[in-house]
Amino acid sequence: MKFSSLAVFALATAASAFAPAAFRPSSAAFGVAQSKGPLASRRSADALFMSSTEAASKESFEFTSDVGRVMDLIINSLYSDKDIFLRELISNAADACDKKRFLSITEAGEDVSVKPEIKIKPNFDENTITIEDSGVGMTKDELINNLGRIAQSGTRNFLQALGDGSADVTLIGQFGVGFYSAYLVANKVEVVTKSLQDGSSQYRWSSDAGSSYTIENDTSDPIDGSGTRIVLHLKDEASEYLESSKMQELLQRYSEFIEFPISIWKETTEYKKVPDEEANKDLPEGEEPKMKTVPETKEGYERVNNQKPIWLRPPREVEEDEYTDFYKSAFRASYDDPMKWTHFVLEGQVECKALLYIPGMLPFELSKDMFDENARNIRLYVKRVFINDKFEDLMPRWLKFVRGVVDSNDLPLNVSREILQKSKVLSIINKRLVRKSLDMIRDIEQDEDEGQYVMFWNNFGKYLKVGVIEDDANRKEIAPLLRFFSSQSGEEYTSLEKYVEAMPEGQKSIYYVTGDGRENASMSPVIEKLASRGYEVLFATEPLDEIMMESLRNYKDKDVVDAAKENLNLDDSQDEESKKKKEQLREEYKQVAEYLETLLKGKVQKVVISDQLTDSPAALVQGAYGMSPTMQRYMRAQSVASGGNGDLPGMNQAVMEVNPNHPIVRGLDRMIKVDKESTELQDRALLMYDVAAMTSGYEVGDMKSFAARVMGLMDTGVGGISDAEIISESPTPTETEEPKMEAKMEDKKEDTKEEKTTADSTSAEAVTAEVMSDDEKKAS
Repeated sequence: MKFSSLAVFALATAASAFAPAAFRPSSAAFGVAQSKGPLASRRSADALFMSSTEAASKESFEFTSDVGRVMDLIINSLYSDKDIFLRELISNAADACDKKRFLSITEAGEDVSVKPEIKIKPNFDENTITIEDSGVGMTKDELINNLGRIAQSGTRNFLQALGDGSADVTLIGQFGVGFYSAYLVANKVEVVTKSLQDGSSQYRWSSDAGSSYTIENDTSDPIDGSGTRIVLHLKDEASEYLESSKMQELLQRYSEFIEFPISIWKETTEYKKVPDEEANKDLPEGEEPKMKTVPETKEGYERVNNQKPIWLRPPREVEEDEYTDFYKSAFRASYDDPMKWTHFVLEGQVECKALLYIPGMLPFELSKDMFDENARNIRLYVKRVFINDKFEDLMPRWLKFVRGVVDSNDLPLNVSREILQKSKVLSIINKRLVRKSLDMIRDIEQDEDEGQYVMFWNNFGKYLKVGVIEDDANRKEIAPLLRFFSSQSGEEYTSLEKYVEAMPEGQKSIYYVTGDGRENASMSPVIEKLASRGYEVLFATEPLDEIMMESLRNYKDKDVVDAAKENLNLDDSQDEESKKKKEQLREEYKQVAEYLETLLKGKVQKVVISDQLTDSPAALVQGAYGMSPTMQRYMRAQSVASGGNGDLPGMNQAVMEVNPNHPIVRGLDRMIKVDKESTELQDRALLMYDVAAMTSGYEVGDMKSFAARVMGLMDTGVGGISDAEIISESPTPTETEEPKMEAKMEDKKEDTKEEKTTADSTSAEAVTAEVMSDDEKKAS
């Protein structure tokens, strides 16, 4: 027999789309309009004649195909993974069992003595795999129609025969090509089948994936009742599928929730105790015989699909323990209790059943890479059959930590049932999954036990930050769920909601600073002015936080502002006197700013006199579009990780803000007026810059020079220690030398007292000079 030439039509989307122009009816075939006048009448007659001639010359043809080539395309191009063959064949077997179950209920007299089940048995000697079901079976005509015609779906025809589709039957097949996936691993396939119909014979269908097949009466092992037995003669490179462990892995992945029992033939070894004949030869009478442990090998079928698809049951019928057990079993998370779950049914435009979980701890695969491609969190099923878990459009990546299953018959799958096509259906399901996930997170946040949300945030907070950055549609929904440390929160987290509620009168923005960790962020000098006004400052302690804050922009009509940016304006309504005072300070310390700009050329963009500092002499801030030091370090690390040297020439230079009211700055001003070229002046200015860099979160570039300046400052502070000699190690003094040593120590004590008195007087004079007013200094 030959495969039907209509095979290619089943693979095409619509025959009309491929029809040549000659197949389409022409307007001439329906006559032409009547026109007035003899010329018009003649033209009309000619047109009618030509129309009749063209109509008579038209011929219709059917497309033809090279059936062998079509089979080759189906086998080698339709599926991306050889493992799919087992899913397709088991799905077909499940459909056959479901048909038998349905017919046995609806039609009287049908044989129901054999319960529907599916069995798989590998044969190493013959290099075959046998998949047998006790389903509805096929007649000879059905073999020809279902297996001899490519893309002819027996399941689809069965459903059409039922009529309105209200029958209680859930069948999987729809495309009619799943059977041919067997040739992914086999060079020859044999199908032995017996129909449920009375008086049916047992037939054998056989083909090697060429352009023909054979059908004959079968006299091999008889099938009990009805059913189908598929024998796959494996290719040499497919011998791995003979291993029961491999088959069990695929069954648990693809067909774990099939309704009917699936069993696989396995060889198991058990150990039992038997009397040790050798040791009991000389055993005295009355003593207990000695035992030994011996292995015992058994062969038989073992069921592999014991898990129930609880998402198909109404939520009110499922107990909490069942949800927990399902999570641990389905996601191989034996030691993790889910923090929250939601079970819902979507009806209307799209029908969908879903069960989502928030894990109790961060999954191991996400601990190394928060967007690990192998962390397959959402599993897609169609009628209990696993389809795929790599559909990125089903759930946004900022919800990568949410686990669950989605079962929908409306999903637009391709023929291989491996690829999910973009459509409105997918968008609707995506929105509902995101909404339900946010509802779960809010429930955790509102839990009486506040520690629950702290645990959630520590595990999954970074994913919500990514959500603020990437998900424009849900940014406002995610913002209240964010948590931060702040200048006033101590060891506890605070939220944007709490921050806004606690804002003092007159504060118009939400302020934050960046830093490597809470401690470093709290050291930032830019906090001083804000703290003096009672303003709370949020700490952004990760590079991700800075990007998130820039994406957030505002919360409840309050702008989110980086306090470490240049020109931070806290006084929107300054009077003329305040503005005049600021201008006077800038003019008075203009020389300091110019000197520092010259000295720090290449290190800072510019130096400005600022009134934003209270306790610190200086601080480093960024321009309006500059990157924080935390982000700069992150960018350098990324450069090194990608093979660079960490140098980023385009990196923003900081702006140095100087506090004109600080004694150190006033001291620099005096020294500049006395001697601009002084080495001490330069060291003090550089040291002030280094300290400002460290407290503002930047790194000190030249640590050796910084250490030398600090040592010099210590040297000056202890009074002349730089001139003292380093005492080298010497032998222990003898007894005759001890009196001399004691005398020297007494003399040294007296010298130290004198030096201390001198230093104290010098120090007092310095302090007095520092607090003098400018007029008093001029008078002196």
